[in-house]
Amino acid sequence: QYPDIKTAYDLVQGLRNIFNTATSIEIAYTKLAHWYKDVENTGLRAFNTIANTITLNYRSILNYFINRSTNASAESFNAKIKAFRAQFRGVKNVEFFLYRLTTIFA
Repeated sequence: QYPDIKTAYDLVQGLRNIFNTATSIEIAYTKLAHWYKDVENTGLRAFNTIANTITLNYRSILNYFINRSTNASAESFNAKIKAFRAQFRGVKNVEFFLYRLTTIFA
């Protein structure tokens, strides 16, 4: 009934499938190129942002396929530090702040 929604859904599933099934950088690069071409052919403007992001950062994105690791743990730790700092409304004594971080989060 809604062909545009089906097309968008298929594009999302296609990108998800690349990250779930690609086993090497070469395969991922090829599949991302095909996905990008599909996005261009559909003409859906909603995917322009992600397509441009992939185009600009494809080298960094392809690094994921080396050993499938991300920086999620570092981002989580940064969020914990930010929340901890906000709880005390800033840092006046940096040495004590670092001491508290190491005793709480180490």
